[in-house]
Amino acid sequence: MRIATWNVNSLRSRIDRVERFLERHDVDVLALQETKAREDQLPLMGLQSMGYEVAAAGYNQWNGVAILSRVGIAEVQTGFAAMPDFNDVAEARAIGAVCGGVRIWSLYVPNGRKVDDPHYAYKLAWLARLRAAASGWLDEDTALVGDWNIAPQDDDVFDIAQFKTSTHVTAPERAAFSGFLQDGYADVVRPHTPGPDVYTYWDYYRQRFERNRGMRIDFVLGSPSLAARVSHAFVDRDERAGVGASDHAPVVVDLT
Repeated sequence: MRIATWNVNSLRSRIDRVERFLERHDVDVLALQETKAREDQLPLMGLQSMGYEVAAAGYNQWNGVAILSRVGIAEVQTGFAAMPDFNDVAEARAIGAVCGGVRIWSLYVPNGRKVDDPHYAYKLAWLARLRAAASGWLDEDTALVGDWNIAPQDDDVFDIAQFKTSTHVTAPERAAFSGFLQDGYADVVRPHTPGPDVYTYWDYYRQRFERNRGMRIDFVLGSPSLAARVSHAFVDRDERAGVGASDHAPVVVDLT
């Protein structure tokens, strides 16, 4: 079984890329973030003709998450228990489903913006509530996948000195990410993609991709039983290239 995660930065704008990606890599389940549309606005006909069922959550042109599966979708859940809103406004940042016997959560963790911004406190609260909910899924095959908006290690950014006062690398954010590992989840991609230059995100600003000035912020965290099934993983860097690319690259994981 092959699963993947991708912050697509607008499914409507990149549906052709998504369909080609699914075909090229023979993906069974794809978790998407930043779909940026309501479900009734998503271009699903081609995906459905390819054999994919779709579960999606989206309220407007911001955020939005989805799961595409050709191995079935059951127990769909939009949001997790006690997931916080921002200023009492619901955001489409989490959707879960059981696909081919694996509980998959497509997650779009809040950005945080700046350390003194209300979104930063919201991000930490969101992660704390996710951790509490995720502790209940450890005893089954579970994958927490998506855009975590955290670079857990210094070599997950192109120049840690440039990020020393920025979000994504602060101690509280890294501690929040580490909490999932302490509970028993594992970063199942890093062992298959060693080294400091396997990034998943490159800003559109000043040819960051062309100069490989990126960040590693998209992850697949697996429960113990799922981690034991991982045979291979990779970042499809080529999907970040070319006209009309998302600013994120897909992350792909193979399960036995």
